[in-house]
Amino acid sequence: MTDETAPVEDRRRGRLDPRLLELLVCPLTRTTLEYDVERQELVSRAARLAYPIRDGIPIMLADEARQLD
Repeated sequence: MTDETAPVEDRRRGRLDPRLLELLVCPLTRTTLEYDVERQELVSRAARLAYPIRDGIPIMLADEARQLD
């Protein structure tokens, strides 16, 4: 597997590219996000929201996020 195909393969396996995770922040609080592999979500503890990841693409919209208890 080459470096060019690695991100595609990771998405097929349900993994987010770690380089992408380093760049993403919560759109509301601008704080770092935690990656929940099981639920395929990016979690913002500060905003108490979990942003879904669909087909390897983070959906960074507050309207699409799940409220954390």
